[in-house]
Amino acid sequence: MNAVEIEEAISDLALQPFDAAEFPFAFLAAFGNKDTALKRLRTGNNNASDVPGGVLQRNNIHLAVCEAGTVGASLKALRASPATTKARAKFILATDGQTLEGEELAGGETITCAYPDFPNHFGFFLPLAGISTINEIKDNPVDVRATGRLNKLYVELLSENPDWAKDARRADMNHFMARLVFCFFAEDTDIFNGEGMFTHTIEQMSERDGSNTHEVLQAIFRAMNIKPAERVNAEPRLPNWANGFPYVNGGLFSGSTDVPRFTRMARTYLSHAGGLNWKQINPDIFGSMIQAVADDEERGALGMHYTSVPNILKVLNPLFLDDLRAQLVEAGDNKIKLLNLRRRIARIRVFDPACGSGNFLVIAYKQMREIESEINRRRGEPYLGSEIPLTNFRGIELRNFPAEIARLALIIAEFQCDVLYRGQKDALAEFLPLDAQNWIVCGNALRLDWLNICRPTGMGVKVLADDLFGTPLDHAEIDFKNEGGETYICGNPPYLGSTWQTDEQKADLQAIFGNRTKNWKSLDYVAGWFMKAADYGTKTDAAAAFVSTNSICQGQQVPILWPLIFSTGNKIAFAHTSFKWANLASHNAGVTVVIVGLSSQTKSLRRLYSIANGGESNAVDVKEVEHINAYLVAGADVMVDKASRPLSGQAEMSFGNKPVDGGHLLLSHDEVQALGLTADQSGKFIRKILGSAELIRGLERFCIWVEDEDAVEISSFASIAVRLQAVKKMRLDSTKAATVALANVPHRFGEIRQSGDETVMIVPSVSSESRDYLPVGYMKPGTIVSNLAFALYNAPLWNMALIASRLHLVWIGTVCGKLKTDFRYSNTLGWNTFPVPLLTEQNKADLTACAEAILLAREAHFPATIADLYDPENMPDNLRHAHERNDEVLERIYIGRCFKNDTERLEKLFELYTKMTAAAKAKPAMKTTRGKKA
Repeated sequence: MNAVEIEEAISDLALQPFDAAEFPFAFLAAFGNKDTALKRLRTGNNNASDVPGGVLQRNNIHLAVCEAGTVGASLKALRASPATTKARAKFILATDGQTLEGEELAGGETITCAYPDFPNHFGFFLPLAGISTINEIKDNPVDVRATGRLNKLYVELLSENPDWAKDARRADMNHFMARLVFCFFAEDTDIFNGEGMFTHTIEQMSERDGSNTHEVLQAIFRAMNIKPAERVNAEPRLPNWANGFPYVNGGLFSGSTDVPRFTRMARTYLSHAGGLNWKQINPDIFGSMIQAVADDEERGALGMHYTSVPNILKVLNPLFLDDLRAQLVEAGDNKIKLLNLRRRIARIRVFDPACGSGNFLVIAYKQMREIESEINRRRGEPYLGSEIPLTNFRGIELRNFPAEIARLALIIAEFQCDVLYRGQKDALAEFLPLDAQNWIVCGNALRLDWLNICRPTGMGVKVLADDLFGTPLDHAEIDFKNEGGETYICGNPPYLGSTWQTDEQKADLQAIFGNRTKNWKSLDYVAGWFMKAADYGTKTDAAAAFVSTNSICQGQQVPILWPLIFSTGNKIAFAHTSFKWANLASHNAGVTVVIVGLSSQTKSLRRLYSIANGGESNAVDVKEVEHINAYLVAGADVMVDKASRPLSGQAEMSFGNKPVDGGHLLLSHDEVQALGLTADQSGKFIRKILGSAELIRGLERFCIWVEDEDAVEISSFASIAVRLQAVKKMRLDSTKAATVALANVPHRFGEIRQSGDETVMIVPSVSSESRDYLPVGYMKPGTIVSNLAFALYNAPLWNMALIASRLHLVWIGTVCGKLKTDFRYSNTLGWNTFPVPLLTEQNKADLTACAEAILLAREAHFPATIADLYDPENMPDNLRHAHERNDEVLERIYIGRCFKNDTERLEKLFELYTKMTAAAKAKPAMKTTRGKKA
C-alpha cells in the first residue's frame, strides 16, 4: 500500500463506531497486512502478546485495547512487556476508543490524541508498512489527504467523461485540475473573500446530484478571467453570486472555461477536497505527489513521488546555498555587504531541466527567501518586498500536468513566503492579478536548446508560451528582471538504464552522443542531462548538480561518459557517494543514487560527502579534497581497465565450466535417481554443480561429468546414452562451427576449466547489493562450477579472506557496476585489478585463519543457506563477528588500522591501483633500457 491508501484506510477506520475486538486487526489491515496474516493473529497462532487485550505482530507492533481511562497504564505495560522486546516490536499502541497513545520504541517519540483525531498522525505509523517516515508528512498529513481526495475526483470525472481521458482533451482535464488546486488554496488563505468561499458556493449553488456543478464552476472560472470594471458589460452576464470572486488572470482562467460533467459522487469528492485546510499545503510535497494523479501508468504509485527536503538540499546546499549562507555569516551586520549579497541573490537563476512538479525549484526559492529575509532583518527592513523574481526559476518538463503544477507550486510558494516574511496584508496586496509569464517549458529537455530556455547573461530568452498555461507560441521572450547573475542547473532526471530505454529515448541519447562515442548505447538515460549541462557550462560559468543512479560512476559507463564531460573543461566540484534516495514507497523502494556536481570554475578544494557509520545513521561525513575522480573517489583521474592476470599476486580466477548441452548434461535430484545408477556409478559419473543461484539459495543441482577414458563405459548406460544423443543432436544443429565440432564428444562439457578433483572457491557472477559482504563459497574436491559463476581452483584459502572482505565488496561495487541493483562481478575487472599490498607469510596465515573462522561460523548454522546467513537483518552474530575480524586483520595490513568508512577504503584502493598500474607500465621500459645499455 502507498501513503495515500493508508491515510484513506485509517480515516475510514476512525469514522466507524469503535469495535474493541476488531480494532487491532482493522488497524493492521489499514497498513497493508494481508487477510492470511490477520487470520493467524486472530486465531492466536502468531499472537505472542502477554498484555490483556493485546495483539503482537513480530518485528512490527504490540498494541492493546483497554478499559476506559487506562490508556496510559496499558502503554506502560506494553513498554515493559518481555514479549515486546523478544518480538523486536518497533511500535506500541494503546487505545480505549476515546484516546489513543503510541510510541516509536527506537527513538522514544510518542503521540497522544483523541481517538477520532488519530488519522492526523497516520504518518507516525508509516514504518509499519515499510515506508520510511518523512517528517514533513508525519507532522502535516494534509498533502497526502489532498492528493487522495483529488485522485478520487479525477478518476470519477474521467469515468463520467471518457472523452476527457483521450489525448485530445487530456490537457483540458489537467488544466481544470490545476484551476481547482488554486481555488482550494485561495479560499483558505484569504485570496478569495471569505473562508471556504469556493467550496461553499459550489455546495450552495449546485444540485445535490451534481447535474449542474459544471455550470457553477464555469461561471466561477469565467468571473476570475474578467476584470471587475468589465463585468457589468460581460456577455453573457455573470450571475451575482460569481461577482464575489476576484480577477486572477495570469492565464490560469483564460481560454476555454469548459468543465467536465459531475456525478453526485464527483460533487461529494469535490466537497471533501474543499473541506481540507489548504493553507497548510506544502507546494513541494503536494506537487510531487499529485503529478501521479494525471498519469495512468503512475497512478498506482500515488503518493510515492515525494522527495524529502533534506535529500533535495543534498543537491542545492553544496551547489550554491552553502556559499550564500557563508557569505551571510561573513557579512554580519555590515549593511553594505548585506546589500551586495541581497543583490547577488536576486540575480541568481535556478534551472531544472527535468523539473517534474517543481520541487527542486520550490525548495531553492524558499531557501533563498529565508536568506533574503535574514538580510532584510539585519538591515532593519523586515517588511521589504522580495527582490527575488519567480522568472529566475526555470524548468523543463516533458509532461503537461506536472509542468502546470510546477508553475502553480512556485506561485503558492511565493505567496506563503510573503505571508511568512511580510505578513498577510502585504502578501494579499501584491498577489493578484497573477503574472502571465510562463517559466516552465513543456518539452523534451534532451532535444531543446537549454541556452534558449535559460540564456547566459545579457542574452534574450526564448520560451514556448506567453501565459500561465497557454498554447505555445513561437519566440515569445521573457527577460530576467535582475540581469547579470549566476546560473545553477539542478534536478533529478530520469535514470533508465540502456535495457529499459524506449526507441525515442535511445534516439535522444544518439542525438547527444552519436558524434562523440560509438559506445553511447551503453549509457543510462540520465547521462544525457550530464552531457548537456557540461556543454552549457562551456558557454557560461554555470554550475550543475544532478541526482543519478550510481551506475554512471561505476563499471563500463565511466570510461564512456566521463572523458567526454572532462573534455569540456568541467570537473567534479562536489559529490555525494551512494545513498538511498528514499520516497514514500513501501519496503525501501528508494533507489541507490549519487549526487554529482559539475563546474568549469577552478576551486582549490572540492567536497566529497558520504554516509557516516556505514549507513547506520543519517549523519554525513564531509571531506575537503583536491580532486574527485569519475568513481567519486578523492584521487587522480584514473580509468580501471580489465587485466588478464591479477596485479597483486593473488590466485587466478576464471569462469566455471560451460555445458553447451541444451540442458541434457544437467540433472535435478529426481532425474539422478531416475538414471538407475549404482552408488559407485553415481559417485564416478555424477557430480554436484554450482552456479550463482545454487550457491546463494542452496539449490541442489547435478551434472554428468565423464573423463574421456570413461566415454565408452558411460555410453553403455541406456538412460545416459539417451541424454548424450540429445547433446550430440543439439550441437550438430548449432550454427556455430565450434559447437558443431563438440558433437563428437557429447559426454564432455563444451568449455572445461577444471579436472573435477580440485578444491574450489566459487564467486557468484551476480549477487544482491543489500548484503554487507560478497558471497563466496569453499567446496571440497569433486564439486563442479558452472559458467554462471567464477572460480578459483586449488587456491590458497587466504584468497577467500580477500573476496569476503568489505574492501573487496566496495571495490567491485565501484569498478564492476551493477545489473539492475545487484552487484555484477567480473574477474578481469574486479578481481584481477583488486589492489592488495605485498603479503608476508604471516599475513597469509592470519587471513587463512580468518577464512576458516568464517566457514566454521557458517557451518554452525547448517542447513541455513548463504541467502539466509547474509540477510542483513538476520545475520548470525558469530558470522558477523567472523567477518568483522577478517576486515580488521586485512585492513591493518593496508593502513595499520580499520578504515573509517567506504570512502576511505576506496581512496586507499585507488591510490594503490594507480601505483601498481604505473609500476606495471614502467617495467617494459626499464627492461628495454637495460638491454640497450648492455
